[in-house]
Amino acid sequence: MNIMYDKLTIFVKRLEKIGIKTTYFANFPWLYLDTVNGKKVLEKFEANHGFTIAFLPIKSGQEMRFTDIGEIFKLIRKYAK
Repeated sequence: MNIMYDKLTIFVKRLEKIGIKTTYFANFPWLYLDTVNGKKVLEKFEANHGFTIAFLPIKSGQEMRFTDIGEIFKLIRKYAK
């Protein structure tokens, strides 16, 4: 498994352990948070189409890069209520 999927898988599994189910969609190279516990995320962050949680690698040897982990968790807490 490559490092991009490892980072995302770890993130998703850790959220699931605390009872938070998330879904995502991508518009390369943006990775957006789509839903949190079935609630559609409406905010936009670092893009025009959704709440960007990460940027996917565009060149070989690069890694997926989370945007702002503090903002990501602030939004997840808001929707997980």
